[in-house]
Amino acid sequence: MSIEAVRTYLSSFGIADRIRVLPSSSATVELAAGALGCAPCRIAKTLSFSVKDSPILIVAAGDAKIDNAKYKAQFGAKAKMLTPDEAAALIGHEVGGVCPFGVKDGVTVYLDVSLKRFETVFPACGSSNSAIEMTPGELERVSASAAWVDVCKGWETE
Repeated sequence: MSIEAVRTYLSSFGIADRIRVLPSSSATVELAAGALGCAPCRIAKTLSFSVKDSPILIVAAGDAKIDNAKYKAQFGAKAKMLTPDEAAALIGHEVGGVCPFGVKDGVTVYLDVSLKRFETVFPACGSSNSAIEMTPGELERVSASAAWVDVCKGWETE
């Protein structure tokens, strides 16, 4: 899949015109923040995992890291990230552009609570140089997420 597939998917929600195609790479949190001119924490990174042989996506704030104990408590399994080849085959997007929009059938999307502290966040849109700005509520609706989860650490303020 690609940015065109995401554009088609988001058009059904009337927001495809909000996709930003960037002149530089947005493949990492740092690159995306630089290209968008925002704080890295506002990048909604999408991480791909396998849980009991099923692909899942966890969308989390750019400053959040997976907490293995929370992850295991939530999903009943150790966190096992997909390889780049597995992500492309199972999710439908290449690493660097993985997003919760227009994914393959059988992929379950979860949103981490680390995103809820922002008015808007920036998930990718299927390519390594694209993003869209949306509220966490829009992200929940548009990504057809299964649930909000609390599986990350390192983002909480002291």
